[in-house]
Amino acid sequence: MTNSTMVTEFLLLGSPDGWNMRVLYFMVFLLTYLSTLLGNLLIVTVTTADKNLHTPMYFFLRNLSILDICYISTTVPSACVNSVNGNRAISVAGCATQIFLVIFCACVEMLFLTIMAWDRYVAFCQPLHYPIIMNPQFCVRMTLASLLSGLVYTGVHTGNTFRLSFCQSNEVHQFFCDLPSLLRLSCSDTTSNMILVLVSVVFVCGACFIFIVTSYIRIFSTVLKSPTRAPSKVFSTCTTHILVVSIFLSSGAGVYLRHSATSDTLQDMLLSAYYTMVPPFLNPIIYSLRNKQVKEAVRRVIERQLFSGK
Repeated sequence: MTNSTMVTEFLLLGSPDGWNMRVLYFMVFLLTYLSTLLGNLLIVTVTTADKNLHTPMYFFLRNLSILDICYISTTVPSACVNSVNGNRAISVAGCATQIFLVIFCACVEMLFLTIMAWDRYVAFCQPLHYPIIMNPQFCVRMTLASLLSGLVYTGVHTGNTFRLSFCQSNEVHQFFCDLPSLLRLSCSDTTSNMILVLVSVVFVCGACFIFIVTSYIRIFSTVLKSPTRAPSKVFSTCTTHILVVSIFLSSGAGVYLRHSATSDTLQDMLLSAYYTMVPPFLNPIIYSLRNKQVKEAVRRVIERQLFSGK
């Protein structure tokens, strides 16, 4: 990676100036982070400890929870620390690392959600072929393919960003380093970068979203034709999943596709908070903690720990 920048560090100006507002900012971010951490760690523990949950669906849920822990840990802890000590500086290398991790986690999250929609589609629409299609080898290969695709996708975006020159302002109006904010600070021609962002958001994210929605529409259509299944429960689950995916994609696309000339700093920050904090926070609640099977598994794990302690 060629580093032609004249800027040695960036200043993250996402936290408010007043002490009272900084404390409020710190508490909201900290509580969101701890809740997300607790929920996802619970899912990882339960799906690992309970053998009844060693199925493809919970294999992907466990991977999603691990990814969500990494995703929110990339931005929120450092934002909390910066809001307390007032140190807003981040090195160029640190900024590049943060951008790489955020894009990687967001990309793999989208791929995991797409695979999980496919898993549910096969389970509902092709139940007899489910054990054959969603075998352990296929699940591992899809997970590795998602991680590798995320690395390639992220490497292209990060490398294409930090080949630019940053010789003007070093003030990033965000609580973390994100790609659109840096493109606005560059004194190089960013046309190719903007085209790459546009193409990737429209085609990659758009294709994943269409696939997810199509899968859930087919699931609901199949359930309506089956007298033995409760359509209201399936419809509630599917629409909730689509809602989280929609929040994730719309907020991310809103940040990455907004033109710099019409960009509103506060709105960008809110959208960034949505796509980096809301999905990791909601995923454990929507995908697992509302699930009766997971609740029973949590009870069994707790009882096992209590009795083993005695």
